[in-house]
Amino acid sequence: MMMMVVMEGEEAAAGGGSAGPGCGCKGIRSCLLCEGPAQAAPPPQGEDNFTYCPATGLAKGNEHSEFAGWAFPFPGVFLTEEFISEEEESEMVELMDRDEWKPSQSGRKKQDYGPKVNFKKQRLKAGSFTGLPSFSKKIVTQMKACSVLGGFLPVEQCNLDYRPERGSAIDPHFDDWWLWGERLVSLNLLSKTVLSMSCDSEDSIQLFPTFSKEDGELSPPGSLTEMSACKSSSKQGTDYILSPRRVPSKEVTVAIHLPRRSLVVLYGDARYKWKHAIYRKHIEHRRICVTFRELSAEFSAGGRHEELGKELLEIALSFQGTPV
Repeated sequence: MMMMVVMEGEEAAAGGGSAGPGCGCKGIRSCLLCEGPAQAAPPPQGEDNFTYCPATGLAKGNEHSEFAGWAFPFPGVFLTEEFISEEEESEMVELMDRDEWKPSQSGRKKQDYGPKVNFKKQRLKAGSFTGLPSFSKKIVTQMKACSVLGGFLPVEQCNLDYRPERGSAIDPHFDDWWLWGERLVSLNLLSKTVLSMSCDSEDSIQLFPTFSKEDGELSPPGSLTEMSACKSSSKQGTDYILSPRRVPSKEVTVAIHLPRRSLVVLYGDARYKWKHAIYRKHIEHRRICVTFRELSAEFSAGGRHEELGKELLEIALSFQGTPV
C-alpha cells in the first residue's frame, strides 16, 4: 500500500496543475485563489464522527453520528491549553510577520527554519540553515515541563499561515519518518481549529459502549474483548445488553479540538497509524501553526548519520536563524 508521507509544510504533488496568482498550489492541490468555475467542487472535507477527549484519552462517538454512545482508546496525543500567554502570542506573531511568508500549497503560506532536504532521494545537508528563530528559545525551554517531551531537541521549525479568504487547508497525510523522529509538536496560534485524524488501514477498531454512572462519569473501557453493559429497564427485569462492536478503521475520523494558544504532541499510533489534516471549514480566522520536529534514530546518537545530526542540532539550537 502506498502511503503519503510528507512534511506538514509541503504536501506531495501529483498531476500537472499550475498555481494561480499569489498561490503556491501544484498538481492536485488548490485554494480559493486558483479554483475557477471549471472546478466542479472544492476539495473533499471529511466529516468527523468521533471527538478526542483529553481528560480520558478516549475518542467518543459524536452525538448525531451513528457512533453516538460508543468510544475507543486513542493513544498518542498530548494536549495542553494556554501553553503561552496572550502577550507571548502577540510578540511571536509580530516577529514572524517581519519576515516574508512564502506561498505554499492549498492556500497556506510558510516560513521554514531547517536543513535542505530531498525526501524523495533521501538527501540532506545544512544548506542555508542558520538555526531556529530567537523567539522560539523560550518556547523550547517551556516544552521541557511536558512529560511527553523529555529529551526533545527540535532540529526544524515550520510556521504555516492559514486564512479563510485563501481557503487554506492541508490534506490528510503522514509527516516523513526517515528524517523526523517520533514526536511532532505543534503550537496553535491566533484562532481555534480542529485536527482531523483518519486511517487508511484495513484493520478494524473495537468500540466499547459508554454510559453515565450515577455520578455522571464516563464508564471505563474495562476489557475490550469480553465487555458488555447490562441495564435493567423495567419492573420485570428485562436486560438490554450492549456488546463490543467492531468497525472498519476507514469509517472512523477523530476530531482533536485545538484551542487558541494550545500545544499538541502527536506520537506513537497518532503519529504512525493515523493521518492528520486541517480542513478548510475549520479555518474561521487567521491561524498560525508552529510545528517543531526532532531527528529520527538514524540521525541521533548511535545512528548511521549521527555526525550530521549533531551538526544540524548545533545549528538549530543556536537560535539565531532566519527563514530559509
